[in-house]
Amino acid sequence: MKRIDLNCDLGESFGAWRMGEDSALLALVSSANVACGFHAGDPTIMQRTVAEATARGVAIGAHVSLPDLQGFGRREMAVTPAEVHAMTLYQLGALDGFARAAGSAVAHVKPHGALYNMAARDRVLADAIADAVRAFDPSLRLFGLAGSALLDAGRAAGLAVVSEAFADRRYRADGSLQPRREADAVITDDAEATAQALRMAVDGVVTAVDGTAVQLEADTLCLHGDGAHAVAFARALRAALEQAGLRIVAPGVA
Repeated sequence: MKRIDLNCDLGESFGAWRMGEDSALLALVSSANVACGFHAGDPTIMQRTVAEATARGVAIGAHVSLPDLQGFGRREMAVTPAEVHAMTLYQLGALDGFARAAGSAVAHVKPHGALYNMAARDRVLADAIADAVRAFDPSLRLFGLAGSALLDAGRAAGLAVVSEAFADRRYRADGSLQPRREADAVITDDAEATAQALRMAVDGVVTAVDGTAVQLEADTLCLHGDGAHAVAFARALRAALEQAGLRIVAPGVA
């Protein structure tokens, strides 16, 4: 049976402010990318999210970001490779502490937002992230955009890489994501997003905004937990994947 991982960005509340329905989503995904305090999350939220993911058997990932709470980590910043390396280590260490205390462990690393997109195209920054992950724990998996510089950097560093595709984002002909600042970059129709996800998972193809058929490898599908209908979409997507004969399981799980 063909496998696919279903991942979601979680733990993105902060203080008294709440984002998403993490508990409901943790019942539907196989991997959780937990905010580490730089774009969202705080120690209490991190602890709670890790504990619940552990209880549900969901793989835990460090969702490392640029330090930008106000911009939710979606604004690019002028950062050096050394700074990116240190930021990655700092956030990984924080999440690892909560994972260990919960009797679990961090399984993967996935950059968030602007850092994710910058590392997808900038090999020097990608190398900084990959080197930090390897220095922390070479057994960790590195999630990155299918066909991106981040996956190349991960492979060069000797890491196991996980090629990611997005159910609800539109793609350009070069395989990059259409920037969120552009109109219609996010697919809001659940049926359309599900159909795109199925095609990527089963056939390894996505239709770009210009109509081009783009080949991509999808080891994991990302769904966003901050949408108004995130839980309903996650439930429908999981059902559609299973009906297509795919086994939903985290990378590395037998």
